[in-house]
Amino acid sequence: MSRNSVPDFAELLRGTQHSAVHLEMRDLYAVGDEADPIERFARTGEIMPDPTASFWPGWLATVQDTLARGVVMRCARIVSEPVTDYIRWEHAVTALNLGAGEQVRRLPRRRASDIALPGNDFWLIDGRLTVFHFFTGDGDWADPGFEINGDPAALRLCATAFEAVRERGVPHEKYTL
Repeated sequence: MSRNSVPDFAELLRGTQHSAVHLEMRDLYAVGDEADPIERFARTGEIMPDPTASFWPGWLATVQDTLARGVVMRCARIVSEPVTDYIRWEHAVTALNLGAGEQVRRLPRRRASDIALPGNDFWLIDGRLTVFHFFTGDGDWADPGFEINGDPAALRLCATAFEAVRERGVPHEKYTL
């Protein structure tokens, strides 16, 4: 499916009826809209917890609208330890995600060795669509940056992988860096 023939991600979430789960497996993301806040955090240790700054307004509104319809939104992140500066920043700003109602857990990579994982980060929408995300080696969006997949085998793999990571994962509030 070409990038031009699919709805944007906010549109996919607007169509979600039950659940949206997200598995992240990289230790570094370098997407453009996060560059300034990450650079500030690396330099000063301070975060910009202002949900009106940068990319947050659109994302948080989408999350809140999705959750208001009764959709459960969960995220699991596999992280290497010690964590990277990016993961340290991500951990610091996760309060915004939690405040919007998203559930977030982290699993140390060493505890994921026996879990069958897909090769890419993904969102699983209502168990019926997988949105795989593609990144360059440097952590920026690849072109194309995603693929929507409805293959039953891919859906099963993603659902099983997410639940295994989530079950073993540590809730954000209890995960220490």
